[in-house]
Amino acid sequence: MAVSVEAKLAALGLALPNPPIPVGNYLPASRMGNLIFTAGQTARLNGVRKYVGMVGRDVTPEEAYLSARDSALNCLACVKALVGDLDRVARVVKVFGFVNCRPDYDRLPEIINGASDLLVKLWGERGVHARSAVAMGSLPSNVSVEIELIVEVT
Repeated sequence: MAVSVEAKLAALGLALPNPPIPVGNYLPASRMGNLIFTAGQTARLNGVRKYVGMVGRDVTPEEAYLSARDSALNCLACVKALVGDLDRVARVVKVFGFVNCRPDYDRLPEIINGASDLLVKLWGERGVHARSAVAMGSLPSNVSVEIELIVEVT
């Protein structure tokens, strides 16, 4: 029998947080056919933001990596809330990663790997995805990283 995604999370010492409550007029995730699109999520746990500030000034690259990972966990919590079970994810299609950083900061791929590495650990080859890693002059509430996912579900 296959190991569940949530059991894999537990083996990594991680767990899904409660799905974040939207801070605006939007859905945490929406479905179109077999695709789930998450809203941008940040490293927020029970309403408390983590890793706040600009990467390279206030937040280290290592902290930003964790910020991307924890942001992806919030995306997954939104997926689970919509479809009921992360084992229904057939494939991770795309990751959009936004990094709050100085204009000359160029280590964006390393930071967004925090999300990508987690997804590959959870789904193996089905977790390998297309990706964008984009520098931003600021992000909402001065968070360091924001992640969006597109996943295919069964």
